[in-house]
Amino acid sequence: MHSFDITLENLTKMEGHANLYIKVKDSQVENVKLEIAENQRFYEQAARGQPIATLPQLMSRICGTCSIAHMTCCIEAVEKAVGIVPTEQSLVMKKLATYGLMIRDHGLHLYFFSLPDVLGKDSILDFSEHVEREHKLLHDSFDVKRAGNTLCTIIAGKPVHAPLPAVGGFLKTPDEKQIEKALKELKYARPLVLNIMDTFHKWNANFERHTDFVALTTKDFSFLEGEIKSTDGGVIQEKDYIDHLEKVIIPYSQAPGFKFEGKEFMVGALARINLNKESLHPETKKSAAEYLKLFPSKNIFHNNLAQGIEILHAIDQSIHLLENVKFKKEALVKPVLKEENVGVGVIEAPRGTLYYRLNINKEGKVKNANVIVPTAQNQINMEKDIGKLVQDNINRSKEHIEHEIEKLIRAYDPCMSCASHFLKVKWS
Repeated sequence: MHSFDITLENLTKMEGHANLYIKVKDSQVENVKLEIAENQRFYEQAARGQPIATLPQLMSRICGTCSIAHMTCCIEAVEKAVGIVPTEQSLVMKKLATYGLMIRDHGLHLYFFSLPDVLGKDSILDFSEHVEREHKLLHDSFDVKRAGNTLCTIIAGKPVHAPLPAVGGFLKTPDEKQIEKALKELKYARPLVLNIMDTFHKWNANFERHTDFVALTTKDFSFLEGEIKSTDGGVIQEKDYIDHLEKVIIPYSQAPGFKFEGKEFMVGALARINLNKESLHPETKKSAAEYLKLFPSKNIFHNNLAQGIEILHAIDQSIHLLENVKFKKEALVKPVLKEENVGVGVIEAPRGTLYYRLNINKEGKVKNANVIVPTAQNQINMEKDIGKLVQDNINRSKEHIEHEIEKLIRAYDPCMSCASHFLKVKWS
């Protein structure tokens, strides 16, 4: 019979900071505590009193790597609250900015965080220029991320904390030279993405536990407007999502957890491909046909492969839009402020479903804000998975178990920075 404790502080190769504490007694896992350790930053409180024109820029500061997702979701919530219907061009540009985000963000996770696990390395710093495969994959990573960064730059102004998206539209449109540059880089990156997908496809890592997968599903896999679906069969309108979530205070963590319909669940790329793979771009479905046979999947490590498929889809959709849309200068659509109103924005951020609910008063300022991020939604599911993984490996060495835990958490691609923005209240 085994009894031991596991303490993993400052989990590595992920966004933000987290610790993990596990207690095993008589070969049974007694307790798992995943502690999101980022400092609380109170963005929901900071949003109060902010004018709607400046609010998206403020909320984009919740996270650097996910900033375009927070900005886009915030803009959507504001626009719905104040009666703005985005133009067709504005919708196209929102999609392109989101595609650029997915390329650069998934690229960061796959190449820099998870690829060392596949190649049996501690980090990319251990890759050798004398090993052809490692050398090529490392250089591929820069080209893939560059394509995403360039796309974000020509559409949104910058890859991080972008200045051009605004309530009612965009402050600037790309010119022909910018589009030509972006297309060249996207087309160059496309075959490189097939290579990283194949690498993760051949990886034999496997962990399965029955859970519900939840995602926003769209006709063109745009990560924006659609319906929220679950693998248990539920279909929910965006505005009603919060009614199906149960907030769970986790006393040892700086972020709350969430249950969906009373159960733990998972959001993210794996959930999206499980629920929405038929909506992928035709060229993506053609090139990724062999990989798509694996989905729907319960294997958490397939979240990595799903991210690779999403990078390819984002590239294919972006090439199509950049080659077929003629951009023109547009004035921002003005809000129609008559009375206090509530707007809900729901999009798919890189790590899963992102929810914004904003109460806007008739002066155009925020009265209340509620933000629910993907990693907070995944937190309970991650703990359950970690517990099962430890139990399944109870007779293995402690070092082996610790390594497998870290690989599993990285496969989720958590963002602890986003998750720790909430306000914890102690009632006296």
